[in-house]
Amino acid sequence: MKSHIAIVFLAALTIATQADAKSFHDMFGTEPPAGDEGAVLKTLDFQQGAIKIPTANATLNVSDQFYYLNPKDSKKVLVELWGNPESSVGNPLGMIFPVKYPPTDPHSWGSVIDYDGSGYVSDEDAASTDYDDLLKKIQDAIKEANPEREQQGFDPITLVGWAEPPHYDKATHALHWARDLIFGKDPNAGHTLNYSVRVLGREGVTELDFVAGLDQLQEINAAIPNVINTVQYDSGKRYADFTNGDKIAAYSMAGMIAAGAGVKVAAKLGLLAVVLGFFKSFCVALLAVKKGLIVVLAGVVAAGRKILGLFRRKGNTDA
Repeated sequence: MKSHIAIVFLAALTIATQADAKSFHDMFGTEPPAGDEGAVLKTLDFQQGAIKIPTANATLNVSDQFYYLNPKDSKKVLVELWGNPESSVGNPLGMIFPVKYPPTDPHSWGSVIDYDGSGYVSDEDAASTDYDDLLKKIQDAIKEANPEREQQGFDPITLVGWAEPPHYDKATHALHWARDLIFGKDPNAGHTLNYSVRVLGREGVTELDFVAGLDQLQEINAAIPNVINTVQYDSGKRYADFTNGDKIAAYSMAGMIAAGAGVKVAAKLGLLAVVLGFFKSFCVALLAVKKGLIVVLAGVVAAGRKILGLFRRKGNTDA
C-alpha cells in the first residue's frame, strides 16, 4: 500500500512539473520558425518557478526574467542548436536563459549549471588574494602550455586579462569572475568571454558558466545578482549551516579560479590538490565553430565530471 502511494505521489509530482513547463508559443508569443531549428524548439519545455536540483541539494527559483531548460533540453540547445559536439557538453544539470531571447536568437546567452560536491570551500582568502598577481601567473602558465596545445593540433590561447575581476559577495557566498580570451595567433581576432560564478554551499559549490560573447558582458553583469539569487540551498545545506567536522574541499577561492584555467596553471600556483581532485591529464581542446560561436573543453576530468567552462561566440554578433 505504501509503495502504491509513493508511486502515485511521484507520478503526480512529475505531472505537476510538466504542467508548469511552457511551450515556445507560451513563452515567446509566437510559433517557432520553420525548419530543423524550429522542430527542435517545439520539443523544449521552458520552465519558471521553483525547480528542485537534488544533486546540488538546492532549488532554483526562476523568476519571470529567466527560463530554465532541463538537462535533456539543455543538451539539445548546446548540441543541436549551437553546434557543439555531444562529447563536449558533459551532463549539465540544466541551463538558465534570459526570457527576452529564444535560444536561437543571435543575442541569446545561457548559463550552464553544474555542481561540485568536493566539500565546504573556505572564503577566508577571498579578501586577501592578490587577483592581479593571480592573473599574471595564469597568463604565464597558459603561455607555457600553448606549445603543447599546438602540438595536439589546437590553437594557442591568449588570456588578455580580466573581463571582470574576481569578486566575492559575502552576503550571497558567491564568487564570480570573467576572462577575456583570444584563440589563435592573430592579435586582432575576436575576443571570447569566459564568465564563471560559483555559489558556495555547505557540501559543495553550484557552478554557473555563461555561454556568451564578450560584447554581452554588460548585460550579463546586470543579470548576475538575479542569477545568483536564483540558487537557494535546502535547509541544512546552506553555507551558513557548516559545522566543525564537515568535509572540507581541497582548494580555496583562488584554487577555483586557477582550476578553470587548466592543470598546469593550478600546478604552477602550488594548487596541485585541485589537479589531483579534478583531472586525469591536461588537455584544453578547441572544439566547434558555428554561427560565430566557439566552444572549449577545459580539461579531461576524472570521475566523469564535465567541462569547467563553455564559450559561445567569437567576436561581436553585430559587427
